[in-house]
Amino acid sequence: MSDAFKWKIVVVGDAAVGKTSLIKRYTTDSFEKDYISTLGMQFSKFEEVIDGEKVELFFWDLAGQESFSTLRDRFYTGSSGGIVVFSLSPEEIETYNHIGKWLSDIKEACGNIPIVLFGNKADLVDQNALATSPNYATSDVHVKKFAQDHKIIKYYKTSALTGHCVKEAFQALVFKLYQRATI
Repeated sequence: MSDAFKWKIVVVGDAAVGKTSLIKRYTTDSFEKDYISTLGMQFSKFEEVIDGEKVELFFWDLAGQESFSTLRDRFYTGSSGGIVVFSLSPEEIETYNHIGKWLSDIKEACGNIPIVLFGNKADLVDQNALATSPNYATSDVHVKKFAQDHKIIKYYKTSALTGHCVKEAFQALVFKLYQRATI
């Protein structure tokens, strides 16, 4: 096994959308019910094996509060991939309106890196309404079109609480990074 594959992945989104919980679910398959706000930046390391190759992932979990915006630019530097997270919870729907800004920040600092979009807290919404309502801001059709228009690899509805689609969403980005590195 080679140890040539090491990727920095920046994880961004508004405060309290579940960025830290998603990383924890993916790396340890656990969930902490007590919310502790990320202050500044949090780092996590995780290893996977893809096609017999060891892959080291370094997740940079950026605080979503506006008060940390001046610190973010330097943390984007050197990122190989990005994850943008918003909340599907009806009470936090405004977080969807900010994903364009998060994407812009990543692209400005990192160029054209692979990005995956997570609609988190899927456990808190009626999935039938989400899939079919053309008037709902985060309907499947609306978000998938946004992702396509912005060249996002894929959009996933996730739940850090239940683990729904978390592994698949992270691995979509990891596999894309691996493909790019081995071409």
